[in-house]
Amino acid sequence: MSISKGLIKRPTAFMSSTVVLLTFLSACSSSGSSPGQPASGQANSQTRPSPMEISVMMPSYSAELADKDSPILKKLNELTNTVITPIWVPATTYEDKFNITLSSGKLPTVMVVLSKTSSFISAVQSGAFWEIGPYLKDYKYLSQANPVALNNSSINGKVYGIYRSRPLGRNGIAFRKDWLQNVGLSEPKTVDDFYNMLKAFTEKDPDKNGKNDTYGMVISKNATPWDAMATWFGVPNKWGIEKDGKLVPAHLTPQYMEALKFFRKLHQEKLINQDFAVLESSKVDEPVKNGQTGVAVTVLDNAHRLQDEYTKLHPEAKDVFDAIGTVTGKDGKQHVLPTSGYAGVLAIPKSSVKTEAELKRVLTFFDALNAPENQTLVWAGIEGQNYTKEKDYMIRSTDKAIQKNIQDINQMQMGIPSNSYLDVEQTPLRLKEAKLQTENEKFVVDNPAEPLISKVYSQKGAQLDNIIADARVKFIVGQLDEKGFNQAVELWHKTGGDDYIKEINDIYAQTKKN
Repeated sequence: MSISKGLIKRPTAFMSSTVVLLTFLSACSSSGSSPGQPASGQANSQTRPSPMEISVMMPSYSAELADKDSPILKKLNELTNTVITPIWVPATTYEDKFNITLSSGKLPTVMVVLSKTSSFISAVQSGAFWEIGPYLKDYKYLSQANPVALNNSSINGKVYGIYRSRPLGRNGIAFRKDWLQNVGLSEPKTVDDFYNMLKAFTEKDPDKNGKNDTYGMVISKNATPWDAMATWFGVPNKWGIEKDGKLVPAHLTPQYMEALKFFRKLHQEKLINQDFAVLESSKVDEPVKNGQTGVAVTVLDNAHRLQDEYTKLHPEAKDVFDAIGTVTGKDGKQHVLPTSGYAGVLAIPKSSVKTEAELKRVLTFFDALNAPENQTLVWAGIEGQNYTKEKDYMIRSTDKAIQKNIQDINQMQMGIPSNSYLDVEQTPLRLKEAKLQTENEKFVVDNPAEPLISKVYSQKGAQLDNIIADARVKFIVGQLDEKGFNQAVELWHKTGGDDYIKEINDIYAQTKKN
């Protein structure tokens, strides 16, 4: 999908194409390489080789796509010393086409891999893709990859593709700041403050309409908000590390039950919607926009979308939503449930990139794509054609024929070390969201088992997850007591949980040795 708007750090200046080219050549020369050459210093930095032909298979989300004669691609070819051939595949059929292409043996230079499917994992294990982790240190931008996102995108700790960056600290809390003022409270800093906000939003008529028609927070059947709030109690992100170095599932920690009891209290006191277990995630914003509730544990950038939608219904209410990244937990620390930090990877097949020298040229191309000026090129296009610049933001052209030239080219974008392209004008709330996402990265709770591939889980994962998810819901709504929840945990152990724990720990120990 397209890179999310408003979650970026914009460059302070956008250089002309001539300056961009000279700057990039200079940067490569200083590190012992030139565009199209590996950055390891093996080639003459003053000699630019002939352009490398690079075909890129990637998903498309637009009806009309850029073609090979797009001015954007021509400019990108010039700046990266390549001849890029995009291979567009509709996103709705991408996984099927990916599998067919893998089976055919006729692979492009680069493939966008949207997820760690069994077919991709099998291909990696059979040696079909380059392991690129050891090379990244030799490149200006790739060497700055976020270690958490890099580890999350790896397979058993080995990197087989450059990740497409997404904010790690994206999860947070959106709330009605006008309601908070109406009930006489300040922005919540702790778990207790958060609880008091929900209680006041339920019981103290925060919208001042004289009716008992509001409640604190909306929750859907999506488990992510529960998992996010659980970290406030010290619950690990899926897997934690015990004192002996072994990995333990989150639901086996004592903090997990403490969090469950808090969730149960929210439900019993009707501070959350009573139908959360059946509410579709696609409907979760409706009660917020309709003024029924004032809080959502959600992605931070949803705050400005909620504001935009609310303003459509209430034009006079232009500044009623706010956001915070997290609250201080029961252990006196701040914790944030991170996203994976990436949305697919760009992988390099060995059948099309046969030598290490060719691999290094492709990696040099990847590195060049991450230069801020080239990020802006693939995201915004060419200044004066696709957009005009105003202060530190852009105004997109409304000419559909011109904008067609850039459609979905950003599917190549990696955004390493961070998304640094010129974007549209930012509102104060959008700027705050971006700032909070950056601050959240200091508090993310890493999942040490994220890159580990389990055969047991591939066979029984859905069943194991459902046992705990079902028991959690039943405990929250009062259908199970603590003894009943523990019985469900015992069923989890017997159904394959013990085998899962052993396998994950064996793999984890092996990755530590490598």
